[in-house]
Amino acid sequence: DVDEIYATNIVGTRHLLQALVDENVAPTSVLLASSANVYGNQQGGMIGETAAPHPANDYAVSKLAMEYVAHLYATRLPIIITRPFNYTGVGQSPSFLIPKIVEHVRRRAPEIELGNLDVARDFSDVRSVVDAYARLLTAPGAVGGTFNICSGQAYPLRQVLDLCERITGHAMRIRVNPAFARANEVRTLCGDKTHLEQVIGPVAMPPLEETLRWMLQA
Repeated sequence: DVDEIYATNIVGTRHLLQALVDENVAPTSVLLASSANVYGNQQGGMIGETAAPHPANDYAVSKLAMEYVAHLYATRLPIIITRPFNYTGVGQSPSFLIPKIVEHVRRRAPEIELGNLDVARDFSDVRSVVDAYARLLTAPGAVGGTFNICSGQAYPLRQVLDLCERITGHAMRIRVNPAFARANEVRTLCGDKTHLEQVIGPVAMPPLEETLRWMLQA
C-alpha cells in the first residue's frame, strides 16, 4: 500500500518528532530506524554509510525521505539514524522471508513458493540488532550519526534454503511465483559495520546457521 508506506514513514515520523519537541521533558536520545534499502542496487563490496543512496522502490524512497525529515529536527532533538539490513529471529511474522522458510520446514511441507531466488541479503540476528540499538542510545558520539546495523556478510537465498535442509534433513521443492517478486528488487545488500563498531565497540553477530537453529527449535 503505497499511501500507507509514505504516510507512516514520512508523516508519521514527523508527528512523532514534533510530539517529542512539544514534551516538557527532552529525551536524552532518539533512535530512528531507516533501512539499508536506501542504498539500492549498489555494486561491489560492502556498503558503508558514505555510499550515495539510490533507492529503488517506494519503501526505500520513504525511508530516505524520513531521514531528511529527521535532519529538520537535528538542532532540537538528539537524533541517531540507523540503517538496518535484513534481520530475523524467533517471533518474526511468516510474511517475512526467513520465517516463512522456517515455518515450511518445521511442518515438513513438501513445497514452498518463493519470489526471486537470485538475491543475496545481509541477515542479522535480531538479538544482536537490539543490542546494537541499546548501545547506540547511550554511546558517546552516536547522536547526529548514521549507522549501518548489519553482519557484514551477504547470504544468497539458495544458501539459506540449503542451511535449513542441512539442519533438519528436510528438502522442499521450490516453486518460483513471479507474483512474490518485488518490482525493482535489490539484488545484493551487504553492509559494512566499521562505523558502528567504532562508536559502540565490537558487535557479536551469531552466524546465520545459529540463528536458523534457534528459530527452528523454538
